[in-house]
Formats: sequence, structure tokens, C-alpha cells
Amino acid sequence: MGRLQALLLPAGLILLTASVSVCELRCRPGDSGPSFDSLQEVFERKPFRPAVNLSNPTITNISFTLYAVLGVNEKTQILTTFLWLRLYWFHEFLIWDPDVCDGITKISLPVNNLWMPDIIVYELLVYSHMEVGPLCQIYVDDDVSQACPYVYVNHTGHIRYDRMLRLVSACNLEIFSFPFDIQNCTFTFGSYMHTIKHVRVKTALPFDEISGNSKRYLEASGEWELVEILGEEGILKFGIDEWDIITFWVVIKRRPILYVVNLLIPSSFLMIIDILSFYLPPHSVDRASFKMTLILGYTVFLLIMNDLLPSTANGTPIIGIYFSVCLALMVISLLETVIITNVLHHNSMKYREVPRWVQVVVLRYIAGLICYRRPEEPPKTELTKTDSGDPWTVHTSHTASSLSANSMCVSGGVAVPELVEICADLRAMRSHLNVLQREEKLQDQWCHVGYILDFLLFRIYLIIITCYALVIISMWCIWMYH
Repeated sequence: MGRLQALLLPAGLILLTASVSVCELRCRPGDSGPSFDSLQEVFERKPFRPAVNLSNPTITNISFTLYAVLGVNEKTQILTTFLWLRLYWFHEFLIWDPDVCDGITKISLPVNNLWMPDIIVYELLVYSHMEVGPLCQIYVDDDVSQACPYVYVNHTGHIRYDRMLRLVSACNLEIFSFPFDIQNCTFTFGSYMHTIKHVRVKTALPFDEISGNSKRYLEASGEWELVEILGEEGILKFGIDEWDIITFWVVIKRRPILYVVNLLIPSSFLMIIDILSFYLPPHSVDRASFKMTLILGYTVFLLIMNDLLPSTANGTPIIGIYFSVCLALMVISLLETVIITNVLHHNSMKYREVPRWVQVVVLRYIAGLICYRRPEEPPKTELTKTDSGDPWTVHTSHTASSLSANSMCVSGGVAVPELVEICADLRAMRSHLNVLQREEKLQDQWCHVGYILDFLLFRIYLIIITCYALVIISMWCIWMYH
């Protein structure tokens, strides 16, 4: 038994040596690097996974740098980015001894002559070919991404492949907080065909280092700013098969200055003008026409700026709600002007009495609530002197004398026609003046009712606008210090 073991042991060593010699490339004396014949043998094995023992999985390491955010389409829910992708994997047939090969530790080889892991991005939408293949050869636009035809091969069998990629991927975009929104899009890297038994996918760098490199080299980002890149290694299960995957969460934040300057500030100016329009005289029809012109201008402004607003079926952005509320407030302001105009003109022209409940509610309680003070009337003095140039001035002495003359005519029994006519004219003038004084008093009461209601509605409108502005400013501050 011992002799049998002694015979089998050298045979095992010979087999092991033979297998090792198969994995190493040959180098000719005087040549720098592995020989062409040995490399050609490796090229002929391209269709097969580079593993001596096929039960051992091929380790693939992935890292990338986010170079630019090219575009975000909220309507189609698509994110377009530009990446610097780097892949590492182990090729067991590309190993050589640097001491034998003139100290060469790294060479470059054509990527088309070597086996590559079929790594894809599951969220990717753009394909340039129909057949399945590695990400760096297929899942990009042909005329957009620059292809790298070579890979670096280390003497230990580790291959590094760098590639620039323009990725058009699906992303669930939330636009409710537009233009202060923060989007979280995922890139899931994994093998398309090979399960976890044949290809393992790992990260080449820590996730925080990938995030730091992307922030350092991010350029041409336009309106988007990179917040953070997070990641997690996991396993995708489908039936009885399992795939190794790496999920990256790319968190980007919109720079809202464009929309603040072009949308929010002009809208705020129009709202300020609408507030200042309350200082126009309420009894003038110019206020109503001015507000209608302002509403028309705001509507035209919304139509012009409609292209800057995102449109999706998932929801309405808060800036759209902001514009709708501003338009609604302008309409309410116009309705308030219509009500006040009706109170000042319609009711006062009909010389109606102010109802008792209006006097109690409006002239007493609401006036006290808004601290409205009725302007003081000048004291009424009995005029005894007149200007001879003003024939329409009526004095009490004239009226008394006319009445006494009338009474004298009646009491004396002698009817003087001239005196009777003068007395009739004086009575008509007195009744007309009484009517004018009564109408003036009614108009004055309705004017005070209109002014009080105008002050009340203006202050309510101002409170609503202030609260609304505070909400918008709070959202701005929360976004800035998020």
C-alpha cells in the first residue's frame, strides 16, 4: 500500500504541474512579454469562461464615476447620464512570470479577442444591438459613447477595462416639489446570463469613494447637482436561479435658480401689484378694469412659461398649485372689487336706507375690529352772512322772513300774488334741499359701509397672501438646508 501511494504521489504532482503550466503564458528568451503563440491560444478560447475549474466563479469588480447629468425627462421618466465605467475581472489563462518575460508586468490586448463578463444595467433603455452581450459593447448608443478597443492585463491575470458610457435609464421621478425636488435614481449592475455560480459581481471601490470621485469630477451638470451616491450588494432571485447584483442610488438635486428667476419672481411681482391695486379708490371703475387687465396678463404669463413646467401623469408639481392659487386669489380680488362697487354705486344710487343689521354688524362691530375711524364732520354753524355773488346760498333769516311774510299774507286776508309766488318758491327750494340732504346722508352711510368692507376684505386678502408667501419661503429654506 505504501509503495502504491509512493507511485501515485509523483503522478499527482505531474498533473498539478501540467495544469499550472497550462494557465501560465510562455515567454521566449529575448522577447518582452508573453509570446504571440501563447496569446493566440488564449484568443482562441474567447467563447469560454476563463476558468480552469468551471465550478469556480469568475470574480468581476465594478466601479464608475458619474461625469455628467445630461438630462432628466419628467414626462417619460428617463434619466440620461454620462459615466466613466471601470471593470475588473480575473482571467486564469493570462498569467505569466515577469522574471521570465523580461520584467513585463502589464500589457494591453484587444478587447474583442478576450472573454468579457456580460454585465448590464437593468434600468437601461437604449440598446444598439439585438443580441445579448457585455455592457461596454452593446447597451449604449453607437455614435455617442467612445469605444475603448483595448484592456490592460496584469501578469497576475487581472484585467482592467475602462469605458465611457452614455446611459439612458428609467427612473421614478417625483416632481411634486419641483423646482426644489431631489431625485433618487438607481443603477443596478449585474450579469445578464451567468448566475451566482459562474460570475460574482463586487465593487472595486467603497461606495463613499465612488461618491466622492463623482462629486469631484462632475461637470456639465446643467441644472442638476450630485448629492450622494449610495450602494448595496445583493442577490437577485428568480425561480431557482440567483444572480449577483450591485445597486447604486444616485441622488441628484435640481438647481432652482432658473425657475425662481423666470417663474416665481415675476409671479410674485404680479401678486404685489394686485395687492397695491387695493389702494385705488374703491368707488372708481378703474380698479375693476385694472384687475381684469392684471388677470389677463397673468394668464398670458402662464401660457408662455408652460414649457418650463414638467408634465407627468403621476401628479402635479407644487409650483403648478402655486400658480393656480395665485390666479384664484386674483379672481377673488376681482370679485371683492365687484362687490364693493355694487355696494357703493348700485345701492347708493337707489337711495335705499341702510338696514339695521348692516349698521350694527358693519358700522359698529366690523369697524371696531379693523380699527376704522369715521372721518369727523365739520360742525354745522348757522350762516347769517352771505356773499352777494352767490344767489344759490340759502339762509335761515331769508326762510324765516319768507315764512313770516307768508303768514302775514294769509293772516291779513289780502293775497298779494307776488308774495304768494315767492312763498311757494321758497317752500319748493326748502323741500328740494331736504331731499338733497337726505340723499347725501344715505350716500355717506353706504360709502362708509363700502369702505369698511373694502378694508376688511383687503386685510383678509393680505393675511392669506402673507401666509401663502411664508409657506413658499419655508419650503425654500427647508430645501436649502436639507
